[in-house]
Amino acid sequence: MDLISPEILAYCQEHTSPEDDILRQISRETHAKVLMPRMLSGHLQGKTLELISKMLRPNTILEIGTFTGYSAICLAKGLTPRGKLITLDINEELESMTRGFFEKSGLSPKIDYRIGNAIDIIPNLEGTFDLVFIDADKINYSNYFNLVIDRLNPGGMILADNVLWSGKVLVQEGEKVHKDTQAILDFNRLIQEDPRVENIIFPIRDGIMMARKL
Repeated sequence: MDLISPEILAYCQEHTSPEDDILRQISRETHAKVLMPRMLSGHLQGKTLELISKMLRPNTILEIGTFTGYSAICLAKGLTPRGKLITLDINEELESMTRGFFEKSGLSPKIDYRIGNAIDIIPNLEGTFDLVFIDADKINYSNYFNLVIDRLNPGGMILADNVLWSGKVLVQEGEKVHKDTQAILDFNRLIQEDPRVENIIFPIRDGIMMARKL
């Protein structure tokens, strides 16, 4: 399901501040060299993440799901001068390419890029978070939320991508539901019913859930 028409999407992109050179390079090389390039955040979503980060001015960001680094760079642009972004990914095959992009962005000193299973890594991270971006395996979305919510500072934000799941969240009666779709439905319900947060879903690209800790 296309959530908005291609014409409206093009208009939005034409009236959104342009990508910088490194983001254009990441997009170009990801589409040319990497399987499932649709996983890339891209222009409109990337700028959304960047502006949210710049409004929050976080000291610490946790990103779960790095892919080729586009969203990490966008988020890192809003960090305080001494801020740090920790980004986690399980795909070691993309590590060399992604580290190269971080170096070219000039933001590498602010980015702590770790390869491994986020479920295992997160409990061993020190400190608290001002902003968390979840964009990894859908099956664990609820687990990721439960791992970070108590370590999110008051007023901090959790952003989660793909929460509309190409429209598959609109389940028809009697329809067989795929496990990933069910995981997204469970995650959205978990956020909606949690009294510790206030939340909204933005129909940007494949849907972004924003949850602010009270």
